[in-house]
Amino acid sequence: MNHRTHPLPEPRPVTTRTARWWQAAFVLASCLSVAQPIAAQQPTKADTTADGRKIIPKDTANAARHQTLFTYRDAALAGGFTVLTVAMFPVDQHVAERLQNQSLQGQRFLENAATGFEWITSPGAYFIGGGLYVVGRATKRPNLADLGWHGTEAVLLGTGITGLLKGVLGRARPFVTSDTLPSDFQLLGGFGNADRQSFPSGHTTTAFAAASAVTSEIQRMWPKYTWYAAPVLYGGATMVGLSRMYHNKHWASDVVLGAAIGTFSGLKVVRYSHAHPDNRIDKVILRAAIVPDGRGGTYVSFNFPAP
Repeated sequence: MNHRTHPLPEPRPVTTRTARWWQAAFVLASCLSVAQPIAAQQPTKADTTADGRKIIPKDTANAARHQTLFTYRDAALAGGFTVLTVAMFPVDQHVAERLQNQSLQGQRFLENAATGFEWITSPGAYFIGGGLYVVGRATKRPNLADLGWHGTEAVLLGTGITGLLKGVLGRARPFVTSDTLPSDFQLLGGFGNADRQSFPSGHTTTAFAAASAVTSEIQRMWPKYTWYAAPVLYGGATMVGLSRMYHNKHWASDVVLGAAIGTFSGLKVVRYSHAHPDNRIDKVILRAAIVPDGRGGTYVSFNFPAP
């Protein structure tokens, strides 16, 4: 009996466009693989105070005050971000060149999506956080005000750290050198020169600060929703970083370091605030009163603790 043999089909070549999408997906997956585990950190079960705000129960809160603000998990997370940032340096130029290819830059959908993600982050994060805070105080929903304020507080902290590093390190943005010189740093060159404020990415810091703070608050107040909220929040934050790279404003390593600063800002703000519920900042902000002024408007009243 004769058997006919058929030659195996030749493997389909990987196109340049396919390679570019795999590279973008690698950056996305890398950021998520580092950031996502923080959603699994289980904070202490919350209780409700007299004013309706959920905080850590008294006995565990007292114990928390004696714990260090940084744990071995933080060290592992910082180590992961450090390795990923360093790993991006050798491929910064390659990734930037790929993302600036005309076939990608000419797609209106990608352009609109990137612009939308950036706008939602800045100034969107401030409007969203501030709006949640105001609505929470006005409607006497302290947990909503708590979420809005701590998300905004994390963004402010991360932005301050990022702004300082931008000014001191003075790294040139990719478009300044036509994506050819990622090693162009100038000490103190970022102060007063926006073209040298590339490292780290401020938009990415803001996005990850908001994502980590909100995820931590959701884990504290509505833990069963964490596994739904975390992928959405961190996935959206990662897309912000990719958008900044797509617009040629940041190198890949800028985005990774921005994600690290934002993640730690959100984690530390929420952890410290609920381990120290009587800290002065929260006393002033979260106990503010928003009441009608009798003439169709409203006013905000703050109570400042005595020194």
